[in-house]
Amino acid sequence: MIKTKRLSALIFVFAVAALAQHDEHGGKPGGYAAPRAPAHGPRPAKAAPAAKQQPAEKRNFADKQGHPEAPHVHANGQWVGHDTGKNDAHYHLDHPWEHGHFTGGFGPSHVWHLSGGGPERFGFGGFFFGVAAFDIGYCSGWLWDSDNIVIYEDPDHEGWYLAYNTRLGTYVHVQYLG
Repeated sequence: MIKTKRLSALIFVFAVAALAQHDEHGGKPGGYAAPRAPAHGPRPAKAAPAAKQQPAEKRNFADKQGHPEAPHVHANGQWVGHDTGKNDAHYHLDHPWEHGHFTGGFGPSHVWHLSGGGPERFGFGGFFFGVAAFDIGYCSGWLWDSDNIVIYEDPDHEGWYLAYNTRLGTYVHVQYLG
């Protein structure tokens, strides 16, 4: 009986110590740990002023110390960096959906395992995508042959989807290639 109480107390102490070392994102203090895949994609951006419609080539996405310098999603579902609205010239396509629409499923109930390629063309489950030229720098840490991603519809940019990397908590705009 005494051994059981001591063991229980010891487990409790270690559990409390482990929990105390994590911040609201599930990572180490000051660090960033990718939240679970968001329940839904971003909401449409409000009409962006002209200055925000064509953001500077280099944006700062590290909104808190230790957060990635790439578009990312907070644990509360906030999509950091998806705020430029429909008129962002970086995501204009002359022929949206020229390769058709992705039909494999959206959101966290459809986690896809990358099976090779790179930003220009990558695949999973027989589907192929390419990362928007403007976003290629934001996926430099992606593992194209092993990361898991979740696809979301982009409510603002016609012809684009958002690929969320579950390991990093970052996302990029992707076009369906067939």
